[in-house]
Amino acid sequence: MTASSPDIAIRLRRAAFNRALLDADLAAIGPLLAPHAILVTGTDSAVLAGRKAQLLAWKREFAAVARTIYVRTPETITASPIEPIALEQGRWEGVSAGNGERLACGIYSAKWRCIGADWMLLAEIYVTLG
Repeated sequence: MTASSPDIAIRLRRAAFNRALLDADLAAIGPLLAPHAILVTGTDSAVLAGRKAQLLAWKREFAAVARTIYVRTPETITASPIEPIALEQGRWEGVSAGNGERLACGIYSAKWRCIGADWMLLAEIYVTLG
């Protein structure tokens, strides 16, 4: 594994996740999440434990009348030199699907693990700042 390969691979996986959120594509989200992935939401710190729980939450979000589209923008990817894991840190925002108005934004951290040939999300934590 080269020094830049985790960075590029994780950025590509994050771009795929963003695209899946824009397209409301549950089938594309599933393979990005480790089976026991954990997500801690930005405002109320709700914990979504496991791929199934996250997919159910996204299914509800995609069906909402006033749908929010979330975009995560990585700023740094720090790969471990001793384990196949990495930390992604960046900014996120949620905009109205109807008019593009920003509804919320903040920062996030995500832990990834290379499983087989693919980087998968293990954990994400979001903080709402705006």
